[in-house]
Amino acid sequence: MNSRFTMAAHMLAMLAHSEQAGRGPVTSARFAESIQTNPVVVRRVLSDLTHAGLVVAKCGVGGGVTLAKKPSNITLLDVFSAVEGGDELFGRHPAGPNPDCMIGPHIAEYLAGISRRAMSALEESLRAVTLAEMFQELLDRVETGTVCPEKRP
Repeated sequence: MNSRFTMAAHMLAMLAHSEQAGRGPVTSARFAESIQTNPVVVRRVLSDLTHAGLVVAKCGVGGGVTLAKKPSNITLLDVFSAVEGGDELFGRHPAGPNPDCMIGPHIAEYLAGISRRAMSALEESLRAVTLAEMFQELLDRVETGTVCPEKRP
């Protein structure tokens, strides 16, 4: 996994905030400034979010990005699937294991089972949280000045 999920969640929280405040679309330049990354990276993530139907982008004057759905109808699993879809949790041997090794021929299959269980748990956890819930928890932290460990079990 890479940082694309974190960036996507950050951007969607910004969009939820913009929507709630009645501020309108958010530009890729604003996202890039907040995330502290290159606008090209932001546009790639936004492309994935657009293809997944989570955001709508409008070009030109007054353009920018808005949510395509209500925050309560977007789960973190939707976000994860949009930007991380298909990536394996554990990388495989780049050239394959030595077939003469006692362990090599079996390790990939063994770790694949663990990976499936871990991915299932991750998906279940992400499915349980909506963008609206995440955004509200972030607002609560802003209001209390708290940077604390995750509240969820």
